[in-house]
Amino acid sequence: MTLREALSYEPVELSFGTSGLRALVSDMTDLECYIDAVGFLRFLTAHDALLSAETIYIGGDLRDSTERIMRVMFEACNRYGLKPVNCGLLPTPAVAYYALQQQAPCIVVTGSHIPSDRNGIKFYKRAGEVLKDDEAPIKDQVAVVRSELYSQTSADSLFTSAGMFKNAAALPPVLEEAEDLYKKRYEDFFSPDCLAGKKVIVYQQSAVGRDIIVDVLSKLGAEAVPVERSETFIPIDTEHVTDENKTKFKLFASNAPNTFAIVSTDGDSDRPFVIDETGTFHSGDVLGCIVADFLGAKFAAVPISSNDAVDIFCKDHDIKLTHTKIGSPYVIAAMDNGSASDEPRVSWEVNGGFIEGSEITHDGRVLKPLPTRDALLPIICAMLSASTKSQKLSELFASLPTRYTAANLIDDILPDKIVHFKEICKDQAAAEALMNQALSGSDLGDIETVDLTDGLRILFTSHDVVHLRPSGNAPQFRVYTNAGSQMQADLLAQQAVSPNGYIEKILAEL
Repeated sequence: MTLREALSYEPVELSFGTSGLRALVSDMTDLECYIDAVGFLRFLTAHDALLSAETIYIGGDLRDSTERIMRVMFEACNRYGLKPVNCGLLPTPAVAYYALQQQAPCIVVTGSHIPSDRNGIKFYKRAGEVLKDDEAPIKDQVAVVRSELYSQTSADSLFTSAGMFKNAAALPPVLEEAEDLYKKRYEDFFSPDCLAGKKVIVYQQSAVGRDIIVDVLSKLGAEAVPVERSETFIPIDTEHVTDENKTKFKLFASNAPNTFAIVSTDGDSDRPFVIDETGTFHSGDVLGCIVADFLGAKFAAVPISSNDAVDIFCKDHDIKLTHTKIGSPYVIAAMDNGSASDEPRVSWEVNGGFIEGSEITHDGRVLKPLPTRDALLPIICAMLSASTKSQKLSELFASLPTRYTAANLIDDILPDKIVHFKEICKDQAAAEALMNQALSGSDLGDIETVDLTDGLRILFTSHDVVHLRPSGNAPQFRVYTNAGSQMQADLLAQQAVSPNGYIEKILAEL
């Protein structure tokens, strides 16, 4: 009997989302994760000159399922003839940065901000994360590996009928140097006392970089106060800040007088939360403006879903700007296409993850490129920007163009609905017709333009913006809005997801 015939469940193949593989933990069996890992390693051999016995670095976040999947990654690398090194439970950018300095590939097991019943795997080549053009050849290799393993006899297979390893080795000791190098990156770039006298609340929850943030901010002179550490994984999303989150942030501010900032990150610490002294969260797209300006950027790539305040800001500050589809692989590719005359080159996402594509010099200190999302750099830069201008954090954000944004989502969308919507968004006329039908009878006004760069982005003659897009890695339909007031932006986002709102009307038509 072949392994495929012996399996007691129906396998679900992992697929790429906006960045990396994501799936339900129940579908991420040892067998499925092993297949994808070996497929990636074969891709590296064919496309990145990976040699036998080379080193590859592996890390992960704090989810319950992460260490099991990390063991699978180690088993795959060992059996492929490589030397896997355990970077431990570290921020994704920390693992990626260490591997980049060693000119080696790496694998990070993380589901980022999504709930703990899901997880993911993020692959990195020597030069940085896997981009969209890499996904097809990786999938081709994965298909070959799947066929080979499924055709083995169940007796000869490494896996049980439940798709789990018959025998799995424990993880080796952690390489402490990876964490140390990541912290040193910021401790060397910023002066030791640059945040002296600043009280910073660090909302730790279950972010994998929670202690690193406290350590680095303290090293830079801040009074870093850790709060609400959790041993249970808490999914927290910078693109979906809930009313519960907002209430918590306000309480942090009111309970800690003389607080300069409140900071946190998502699960794998590549998306920042920057909250001012009043307890107000500031979205990642406008945060990126502050960071780009502080670092003296000349070129920036941002996703089409960004607040249009970014366009105004970059024009006013002579930063060459380009828009991309949503996802770090797209903004990284656009950033990499900038010329040497555009340096320093940076990119960022609505989620706040900030990416550097070239060396950056500030006050005579040099920051090496890190072409993957990072949360710690924007956290520090935002506070330093306010501090050097003798402003409160709220005053710094108030100085930005007065455009406001909101986001919301509907969950548990049927996959065929998402596929149908994506097909419609390939046709301008069909997309406009769908939107006009969904908006019939609403008070949103006339449509001025429809942009299909990624999803369906509508600019109304009122200058309000509504951007509708299915998630790339979860059964969710997201809405992003821009308006001239926060109240209007919130209203537009709420109207989209309310019962009989325009997302529900769109789904009914699909």
